[in-house]
Amino acid sequence: MSRRVLITGATSGLGRQLAVQLAAEGCRLALTGRREARLEETARAARAAGAEVLALAGDVADPSAVKRQYAAVRERFGGLDWAVLNAGTSKSADAKERFRADDFRSVYGTNVFGAANWIEAVLPDMLKAGSGTIAGVASIAGFRGLPRSGPYSSSKAALIALLESLRVDLQGTGVKVVTICPGFVRTEMTAKWKDEDMPFLMEPEAAARAMVAGIAAGRRMVVFPWPFSTVMKILVKNLPGCLYDRLAGPATRRRPKT
Repeated sequence: MSRRVLITGATSGLGRQLAVQLAAEGCRLALTGRREARLEETARAARAAGAEVLALAGDVADPSAVKRQYAAVRERFGGLDWAVLNAGTSKSADAKERFRADDFRSVYGTNVFGAANWIEAVLPDMLKAGSGTIAGVASIAGFRGLPRSGPYSSSKAALIALLESLRVDLQGTGVKVVTICPGFVRTEMTAKWKDEDMPFLMEPEAAARAMVAGIAAGRRMVVFPWPFSTVMKILVKNLPGCLYDRLAGPATRRRPKT
């Protein structure tokens, strides 16, 4: 039987590229996204690559919508083998100029609670089956509090911790949890930044290949590209706070506002 895969945030960028790649590998796909027209574009591309596709427009931040969507997935596919929780959003601002709690609520609604809504939906069936993989797309930005990125960095840090806790709890159940932490990928989200502000910028095709390989291998954490991830994990993540503050501070002048 071909693998049954859910991809949230499938309207563009990594989500769309994942759909096309997995379609070519013979997967059956359930795709979700808020922008219905863009979601249908992804669905057509995946069908053209040979996949059976169920496209479900809706917001991951809406628990009732997620429940309805998963009910449709169960009816069509009988369940899932992979749930790739890719939906994400970003807002940035210099806290000296603007700090709004609503920015955090909005970003957390998608990046954290959106993932939690889908985990709540799919986990009981995976536990009953004793198999399945939940893959959450976090970010290297979750390793430290990046300048001008309070809502985004903190939401991805929360998602990393959520997935790690889930993985520990699910040991021995047959359900795997994979945390994916990309660096900079050329997408709509990063299009407003200058390339020189995004070291080791990856194209979505290469990023999707790295994600699929890591999920298929059942790795606990998939971090790429390796040069940037090495810098972030060994140098930046372990820098004393006083040094990190001095190095990161000037970068606040380079990030665009959203």
